Formats: sequence, structure tokens, C-alpha cells
Amino acid sequence: MQIGEIAEATGLSRDTLRFYEKRGLLRARRSANGYRDYPQEAVDLLRYIRLAQTLGFTLAEIEADLPLLAEPGATATAPQLRSALERKLADIDQRINGLHLLRGELARRLGEDKQACPLQGAAT
Repeated sequence: MQIGEIAEATGLSRDTLRFYEKRGLLRARRSANGYRDYPQEAVDLLRYIRLAQTLGFTLAEIEADLPLLAEPGATATAPQLRSALERKLADIDQRINGLHLLRGELARRLGEDKQACPLQGAAT
């Protein structure tokens, strides 16, 4: 598949595909005329990468686990992927707890003396 075909099949821009290729997430063969030629399996891989991103995984995390992504449907990788999802869930829970603490502090500062600066005393 040429870059335009894979862009249309995945809904990704050509620039995104080139970026993924530059980062090593995607590989293309070069034809004699220099055009990129992507295998059909690249469509599934790209959809998988996008799904991982919507679930909160960064490209760096996806790159680190790329061997797991090579065959997304393989049952041998299912426990490893489940573990990665569990770690991401724990990370999100930790961030939510941190945001709750931050929200509480902001609400406390806003609830104090309405005439005083809410950041007064922040350095102490």
C-alpha cells in the first residue's frame, strides 16, 4: 500500500505516517521509484497504536512495548497487554487522586478571606 492508501484506510495524515516511520513504529519498503510501500498488516498495527493512544498510552510507552504490538491478536501477548493496561489504570488512579488533592487545596484557598490574595503565604 502506498502512503495515500494507508492514510485513507486508517484516517491518519501522511505526516503522521511519516512521523511514525521516523520513530520506528512503522516500517515501509521503498519501491524502485522511492515510494513507500506498506504491508497490509500496517493498517491493523496503526489502528492498534491509535487505540493505545486513546487509552492514555504515550508513543514512548507504545514504542517500549512494540514487540507486543507486532501481533495484536496473539494470545501469548494477552497477559502482557493486560498487565500493561493494569499499570496504566493504576497510573490514572494515582493521577486522579493527585488531582483531587490539588482541587481540595485550590478550593481551600478560594474559600479563605475573599479580599486576600489566594496565593499569599504560598512560599511558606
